[in-house]
Amino acid sequence: MSENEELNYYILFANYTQGLLLQEILKKDGISARIAPAPRSIQGELSCGMSLLVRQEDIDGVRESIERNHAEYHEIVSLPCQIRPHRNKFC
Repeated sequence: MSENEELNYYILFANYTQGLLLQEILKKDGISARIAPAPRSIQGELSCGMSLLVRQEDIDGVRESIERNHAEYHEIVSLPCQIRPHRNKFC
């Protein structure tokens, strides 16, 4: 991974309820988190297959919010950004 490569953070959960609750907590705290399928390479044994996708610049706020609200989650994993906005764009 190069120094300039952007990271995305995936928050994994044991069940969907945990994920939806954390998304609401983050929304109240003004932090953007998008529901996304957990990448197969990081799903692990306990993951329900759902994740919250968080940008690199928001991760410190996310960790603070999780701790402050005692939110449940399985794991936070970073991966190089796989979203390519101009991929397959034909017009």
